[in-house]
Amino acid sequence: MKKIFPIVCVLAVGSIIWMVSNLKNLPSDTITTMATSITIDNEKVRKKIQSYAMEHDIKPIDAIVDRVWKAIPGYNGLVVDIETSAKRMLTSNDFDESQLVYKEVSPQVHLDDLPPSPIFKGNPEKPMVALLINVAWGNEYIPGILKTLKDSNVKATFFFDGSWVKKNPDLATMISLEGHEIGNHAYSHPDLQQRSRGETIDELKKTNDVIEATLGIKPIWFAPPSGSFNQQTIDVAHELGMKTILWTVDTVDWRKPATSEMVHRILTGVGNGSMVLMHPTKPTAEGLKEMINGIQEQGYQLGTVSDLMSEKRIDKYNRPYKSVK
Repeated sequence: MKKIFPIVCVLAVGSIIWMVSNLKNLPSDTITTMATSITIDNEKVRKKIQSYAMEHDIKPIDAIVDRVWKAIPGYNGLVVDIETSAKRMLTSNDFDESQLVYKEVSPQVHLDDLPPSPIFKGNPEKPMVALLINVAWGNEYIPGILKTLKDSNVKATFFFDGSWVKKNPDLATMISLEGHEIGNHAYSHPDLQQRSRGETIDELKKTNDVIEATLGIKPIWFAPPSGSFNQQTIDVAHELGMKTILWTVDTVDWRKPATSEMVHRILTGVGNGSMVLMHPTKPTAEGLKEMINGIQEQGYQLGTVSDLMSEKRIDKYNRPYKSVK
């Protein structure tokens, strides 16, 4: 029996080779029958893929202005690329979930389509959290914060007070060279709710000018000092090419809370799309590593404001999808 099996295999392989090499000599009706069989099998596979897609496709989410949270960015959908998936399963002639190809689908309404509005959080379906660090003082804690961020491979968004950049160009440059995102935090930490339109323009423009002159960066995000703003503030920022960023969860670190208390507040307050406000303070320098670890352990990625506002998906189940626009 052992001797017969190799002989049978050789004959079978030989037959296949003969058929392929003599395909042009086969009767046309035989070739048509073979092609029809492959087409029918593939059509069955295609229907199975379509049926799977109907149950598993995720629709894109449009950007909206929420009654409570104001502007919320959209989020791409994720759908099965039926044609590409069918081609990948052509040789197997059977449905294979591991061979499915996915593609992202953009929403119809984007953040840029919305009227000028403040932004307090990212899309509630996106499992990401952004760290916002407002800088107008606290130089002594910045090196430690930067080391923790670097050791954790995390990028944050630093909002710079313009007068601080003017006085501390080396520190500002250090933060930028670490790859962190830079935003505008006005020039002299004003209460913008109480400022005229002209004064607001001056505060924001001067800050953009000094950041661009020092770092070669033009900010696209603006964080009003102390969270004080009105619609005029939002409109001026918009006219200068910036969207206004607030926060979802606040460390209130400027009040010098106990580090453990502050960390607990953050870890119990974050969720999909959260933005966490902090400053270069002793509690934040001491508790940042624990906050980062705790946020990641809850299943959230950490990114910049730009990462969070992006419609690009972050999938928990690591589907092998291909992004298309």
